[in-house]
Amino acid sequence: MKQKKKTSKEIKKPWPTKDAMEQVYERKLWGSNSAAFYSGEGSHDPELVSPYLDCIISFLNSFKNKLVVCDLGCGDFNVGKELVKHTKRYIGVDIVSNLIAHNKRTFKAENLEFQCLDIAVDNLPSGDCVLLRQVLQHLSNAEVQNILNKLADFKYIIITEHVPEGHFVPNAAIISGQGIRLKKKSGLDVLVAPFYFKVQEEKQLLSIPLKDGKGVIVTSLYTV
Repeated sequence: MKQKKKTSKEIKKPWPTKDAMEQVYERKLWGSNSAAFYSGEGSHDPELVSPYLDCIISFLNSFKNKLVVCDLGCGDFNVGKELVKHTKRYIGVDIVSNLIAHNKRTFKAENLEFQCLDIAVDNLPSGDCVLLRQVLQHLSNAEVQNILNKLADFKYIIITEHVPEGHFVPNAAIISGQGIRLKKKSGLDVLVAPFYFKVQEEKQLLSIPLKDGKGVIVTSLYTV
């Protein structure tokens, strides 16, 4: 029997997260300014960005030999551009191809490169340290698990997440996209079920409470 040809609506797209993130920038779902690409207040609010930069620069400068850093989900690079000079090599990665093309044109340094990758699917660049700043909070548990499975080759992993203040039930299931687990009164914790990410040491580097009880931005260092 001849099979019925699938319509475009029936064909499953290979990169649903890519589509979702492209829409975020095209429709300016994280806010807008005069820039072509805008990664939201988390990448531009000085009360959030300045303490983070102080924290990460202090960590990077604590090493005699500079580290190779992979910034997974580098976004509009408003934050990453301040870190490049403190590294041996800096690799900015994002899933949105137009965004990466823009970053390549805009930000130049001998030790800087950009790659367009789906970090849940593609092989990651090699390096010493991974930065995941408010990235995993947008992804499904399955995609988070895929990413964590690839991080064992890195020595240091710095994860920043927007979580509820106080006690919360971690790792609620979500569909990848603009939203985060906070809407379900949940937040990401890679050390507990269903992930059980194995580390040698965990250290909280930074915790910034948001106004009006909108949660906390927590940055943690994991030594693998």
